[in-house]
Amino acid sequence: MDWRTKLLNPSPQARRDYTSLVTPVYRGSTVVFPDQASVVDSWQQARDGYSYGLYGTPTALELAARIATIEGAHETLIVPGGQAAIALVYLAFCKAGSHTLVPYSAYGPNKAMAEGLMRDLDVEVEAYDPMIGAGIADLIRDNTTLIWCESPGSVTMEIQDIPAITEAAHARDVTVALDNTYAAGVLFDAFAHGIDVSMQALTKYVGGHSDLLLGSVSARTPQAFEKLGPIYQQLGLAVSPDDCSLALRGLQTLSVRLDALERGTLQVARWLVDQPIVSHVFHPALPDCPGHDHWVRDWSGSASVFSFTFAEQVAPEQVVTFLNALAIFKIGLSWGGVNSLAVVYPDVERPTQDFGGRIVRLNIGLETPEDLINDLSQAMQAVL
Repeated sequence: MDWRTKLLNPSPQARRDYTSLVTPVYRGSTVVFPDQASVVDSWQQARDGYSYGLYGTPTALELAARIATIEGAHETLIVPGGQAAIALVYLAFCKAGSHTLVPYSAYGPNKAMAEGLMRDLDVEVEAYDPMIGAGIADLIRDNTTLIWCESPGSVTMEIQDIPAITEAAHARDVTVALDNTYAAGVLFDAFAHGIDVSMQALTKYVGGHSDLLLGSVSARTPQAFEKLGPIYQQLGLAVSPDDCSLALRGLQTLSVRLDALERGTLQVARWLVDQPIVSHVFHPALPDCPGHDHWVRDWSGSASVFSFTFAEQVAPEQVVTFLNALAIFKIGLSWGGVNSLAVVYPDVERPTQDFGGRIVRLNIGLETPEDLINDLSQAMQAVL
């Protein structure tokens, strides 16, 4: 055999009995079958065997299985990011003529997709008050096919009464999906509280180091999973095995990071409560956060993201001055990593409140809380 052919058709030479604590990074598009009778083309690779790298290599399937385990899901799909996860849920449970309910505190790109792509597909989207609870029953129509929840809400941090919403939805046979990113799938047990589909941006806490882009969609039942799967296949939602490997590593330190992040975040949040130029701090563990009682009842902890508003005597221009004066905090939109971040939301819209360009979201990282407090303090001096 010519040496060129040998290079392209090697026989494995290394010993195959290598065992490690780390899941190997499997890269590959083509799956090689032992014979023609074994050829299969199925997105259900965990059930039917591997058919194509598009549907996940063993690295991706291992990550999916571990996410399903910690969330208590029937099964999980890994997708390229949180927004891809949101799109998958919409397209699996909505069709032309459907009606869907989305809280007005939902993640901005979720609302953008609802008001853009979904409306273009003739899906009617209705915004609802995240604190509606059982009252959502009055909004459910005969053509309602999906209710989105996001708890806590984006920026304004409302904790929803998930059991009340799911009970009302299931009485009308409506699917309820939850963006469970803040809880990292572990601080709030979505399926125990009636959620049908739980998605996460694994980019955040599971990845944990601001260096990957991944999402997950977990189904409570085989029926929900069977609705998600064909859309997952048709959209070609392939993921990088290298990113999956980083996420698997992130899972190993998730518990210690969440513990440290909760302690540091609460210390900073409680300090902000006492500052005279701060009018309100939105953190689920603080008694005056919207839905705090639901958090006490349903949650096992809190994470690293929260918001606060400056008092009315602080002008929006001064809020920008405050942001630009920060030294340790970086200005950035994503969160869940080891670095502290800050960003102002000048255009956040809520029907019941006008924040006047004075609401700031913080992500507390793993820096020493005293250093972060000192940084916030010196930046506040710039606006006094």
